[in-house]
Amino acid sequence: MRRTSLALRITVVCLAIAAVAVVVAGLVAARLIRTTGIDVLRQSLSAQADVVASQLDETGIGNRLGIGKAAEVVRGQGIDVVVRRPNGSLDGAGTVASIAATKAGFTRSDTVVVEGQQYLVEGRAVGAKGAAFALVQSTKLGEARGRMLVRNTVFALGAGLAVAAIAGLVLSRMLSRPLRRAASVANGMRSGRRDLRVPVEGPSEVADVAKSVNELADALQYSEARQREFLLSVSHELRTPLTAVTGFAEAIGDGVAEGEDARRAGQTIHREAARLERLVSDLLELARLGADEFRLDPARLDLAALVGECADVWRLRCAQQNVTLLVERPDGEVPVIADPRRLRQVVDGLAENALRVTPAGAPIVFSLVAAEGQARLAVRDGGPGLAPEDYPVAFERGVLNKRYRDSRPVGSGIGLALAHGLVTRMGGTLTAGPAPEGGAAFTVAFRLG
Repeated sequence: MRRTSLALRITVVCLAIAAVAVVVAGLVAARLIRTTGIDVLRQSLSAQADVVASQLDETGIGNRLGIGKAAEVVRGQGIDVVVRRPNGSLDGAGTVASIAATKAGFTRSDTVVVEGQQYLVEGRAVGAKGAAFALVQSTKLGEARGRMLVRNTVFALGAGLAVAAIAGLVLSRMLSRPLRRAASVANGMRSGRRDLRVPVEGPSEVADVAKSVNELADALQYSEARQREFLLSVSHELRTPLTAVTGFAEAIGDGVAEGEDARRAGQTIHREAARLERLVSDLLELARLGADEFRLDPARLDLAALVGECADVWRLRCAQQNVTLLVERPDGEVPVIADPRRLRQVVDGLAENALRVTPAGAPIVFSLVAAEGQARLAVRDGGPGLAPEDYPVAFERGVLNKRYRDSRPVGSGIGLALAHGLVTRMGGTLTAGPAPEGGAAFTVAFRLG
């Protein structure tokens, strides 16, 4: 489904708001203009009535020529003058103006309707003998002026609406331009580009979008670089056993290796195949850690007993390489909640890493301490250890493998990452640091259960 652009939406919203404001302002203005026009007309009529009244006396009202020259001026402005003489007779009796003046009573200001037309009446008494006059004017003049003002107001409001439309269009383009750039960069990233960045500009919300896209590009670039390094590391680890398996298999197949040599070749092939199997298993486990299908079976277990079981297995393997295995653990039970099989996998992996780098005559220590509501199991070794800057990144895939594979025996590069992921999924922590024995110490911590 094709979606409308942000620029169009902003323009439409600005136009809609401006249109509503114009309509409301127009309606209010029209009402005010009409009322004001009539009020101004009434004030003018009242002032003229006062002027006429000031020029009259009791004898002047009976003059056949009318009520004075002032009346002639008033009539020239389209205002009717109705005179009521002392004997009660009306000049111009029967006219619409006289009817309106009679309704108003000649002595007050009023608004009357005659034959469907509205009239303003300003009446004034003259002398004490009942003489009076009234100025009568139709409201059409005021309404005409009001309509003219309304037209002018509508024109002004229309101009304001046009300005609002232009401003909305300009504003929408200004706001949407950074977003269009961000979308363009995102499309480039989708196509594999990692060198594109979005200029950080515009309002804070738009700038936040640009920053987020740039941070995403940086994260993708870093992640993909790490993946390439990891693949190179894994490829290096795979190449060595594959080369050995291929070479010895060819020797057996060609009949070069016979008797005792063939037996040793078979043992080598078996050993390297097992190494390949462990590497593939680690890769699969690491991939499953981030998937919903990864299964854990947490249960209450005695960590002291698990350390004892691991020590029984690893004591023999350490003795084969003239390495001493020391066990430090409390006498009582150390209960924790964890998956026994996965936790055993973590301890075995840490022990294998320790044995790989520990020279003959140096110790490996399983140290279990229960204190402050935590059980901490440390696997320490007397090997060369790590550089201080390597401990914080020890659990990142392939980092230690890349840095140390040319100077010491290393594993697949994913064992520590797998161990860290397993411990984290079980609710514990796995940290790395220097060991008192001179090598490295990897500590698994769980809350006491």
